[in-house]
Amino acid sequence: MNDSRRGVVLVAVLWLIALLSALAMAASITFRGFGAVIALDRDRVQADALLTAGVEAAAHTIDALGDTPLDQMDVNVVLSHGSVRAHLSDEGGRIDIGKAPVEVLAALFRSVGVPAPESENIARSVAKWRQPATDPRNKDVASPDVRAEATHAGPPFSEIRQLLQVPGMLPEWVSAIAPLTTVYGSETVNPLTAPAEVIAALPGVDAVRINAFIQTRANRPADSSAMAAMLGTAQQYLDVKTQPVTRVDLAVSLADGFSESAQAVIVVRREDQEPYRVLVWNPSSRPHE
Repeated sequence: MNDSRRGVVLVAVLWLIALLSALAMAASITFRGFGAVIALDRDRVQADALLTAGVEAAAHTIDALGDTPLDQMDVNVVLSHGSVRAHLSDEGGRIDIGKAPVEVLAALFRSVGVPAPESENIARSVAKWRQPATDPRNKDVASPDVRAEATHAGPPFSEIRQLLQVPGMLPEWVSAIAPLTTVYGSETVNPLTAPAEVIAALPGVDAVRINAFIQTRANRPADSSAMAAMLGTAQQYLDVKTQPVTRVDLAVSLADGFSESAQAVIVVRREDQEPYRVLVWNPSSRPHE
C-alpha cells in the first residue's frame, strides 16, 4: 500500500514538473515575442524621427538655395542610431498631368512604351477628362458617362493615381509615367530643373539634342533661353518658372538593419510663419529580417 501511494505521489510530482516546464516555456516564448514587439516599436520610433529629420534638412536646404534652381540633390543626416538620405527634386521640372498640352501628354506616353495610336487616344482622353463637362471642347465626347466624369469641383487632379479613372487608362502606364509627372507644376516644364528623362519625353526631342542640352546645362549658362533653344521645337514647352514645391524621397537605415522609406511633397514659403508645409506624405516601411 505504501509503495502504491509512493507511486501515485511520484506520478503527480512528474506531472507537476512537466506542467511547470510547459508554463516556463510558454512564458519564455511570450516574453521573447513581447521583446520583439518592443524592439520593433523602438525601431519605428527612431525611423520616424529620422524621417522627420530628413524633411527638416530638406526644407532647410531648399531655403538656403534661395533663387538658385533646385537641380536634383541629396541631403544626408547621420545620427548615432542610424541615418536618413533625402533626395530632392523640383516638381516644376516634371510634366503636370492636369495642365500639359495634349501633344506633350501623347509624347509622354510614347516615351514609356505606349504605342503611338494608343498614346494619342489616351492623351486626348486625359485632356477631356480634366475639362468641365460644360467646356465646348467636350462637345465631341460621345459618351454621357465620360462627360459626367469630366466634371470636377476643384483641380482636375490631386494625385497621379487619379489617372486610373480616365477611360482606357492602364495601371502599368500610370506607374511608368509617375516619376516624370506631377500635379504641382504648370503648362510648361522648367528646363533648369527637369530630369533628363522628362526632357526626353517632350515632343521633338531626340538623343542628340538631349545629350547636348544636359551637357550645356551642367555648366549653368546665364542665358536659359539660348539653352532651351537647343531643344528646337520643344522649347515651346519649357519656361523658367520658380515653383515652391519640392519632392523629397526619404530612405532611413538603422544600425540594427531596420529600414524605412517615405515620399513627401513639401512647399517652402519664406513669408509664412511655418518654415514649410507638407502637401503629401506617403510612408512605406520594410522591417529588418
